[in-house]
Amino acid sequence: MKKSFFFLLAISLFAGPQAQSAAYPDRQIKIVSPFATGGIADTFSRVIAQGLSESWGQTVIVENKTGGGGNIGSDFVAKAPADGYTLVMGNIGSHAVNPSLMKNMPYDPLKDFQPVAFVLDAEGLLVVNPGVTSKTVPEFISFIRANPGKISYGSGGVGTTSHLAGELFNFLAKSDMTHIPYKGNAPAITDLIGGQTQVMFATMPTVLPYVKTGKLKALAVIGNSRTSALPELPTVAQTLPGFEVSNWIGIFAPAGTPPAVVAKLNVEINRIMQSPNVMKRLETEGAKFKPMSPEAFGAFQRSEAQKWAKTIKDAGIKPE
Repeated sequence: MKKSFFFLLAISLFAGPQAQSAAYPDRQIKIVSPFATGGIADTFSRVIAQGLSESWGQTVIVENKTGGGGNIGSDFVAKAPADGYTLVMGNIGSHAVNPSLMKNMPYDPLKDFQPVAFVLDAEGLLVVNPGVTSKTVPEFISFIRANPGKISYGSGGVGTTSHLAGELFNFLAKSDMTHIPYKGNAPAITDLIGGQTQVMFATMPTVLPYVKTGKLKALAVIGNSRTSALPELPTVAQTLPGFEVSNWIGIFAPAGTPPAVVAKLNVEINRIMQSPNVMKRLETEGAKFKPMSPEAFGAFQRSEAQKWAKTIKDAGIKPE
């Protein structure tokens, strides 16, 4: 009798987690987009939400919780139940760079989250208002130096890639552009087109349409290689060695989320991102996808945090 009891107990303990992971998901999933509507993180949050909903037959919603360079929405998810039903689309700022730029972080991006899936790296551009006469990066640097304190660059907020790129550019070019943070890339781009700011370091999907219509002028690529979308453009690094900015985004869950749930999400998100329609969209919008396991994505996140912490320190950028 005792043997039967312990045998059944052992089976129930073993089957419990398996049954739980097999049942996931059995209700609505929420993906928090901590950045403004219209940006690449928000756009691909919705791509993934639609894909998961179609695959699993469950409602998957996207909720925007913006502000603080992604900190507000990310903090909300860090404190949510670790069950796989509340996720966040983090980026290089919210999940690698912000601790080096901000004094009072509400969460630890390495300790308070479980990396789930790398989503994409969006190629970025240095774009200027058409009123800026510069046609090359060297000409633009000369333009800044000829107008000390008069040139401003917009960003999607403190700690975002567009902010970090501007600070790195200032350091390497020995320039003094003024940073103007916005609540998201969309309003920053609007003011750049309107001439309230002169320059922006932006993801290609958000500015390429304006470049093609002449509302903005592209001077260079901010990544480590030229882009097929605009093959004639050089990289900023060709003028400023050491300048390289990766605009990556990825899905994170609260720390402690069951490994089986994380693995299931990872497999499905990788499948969605490699589907023909999404791959075509990535290509046309100037973004790259590389499938990663949760472990590989976690290692990549840590390396990015270490890289930018050193870069920010070397550049003399002080946390605010």
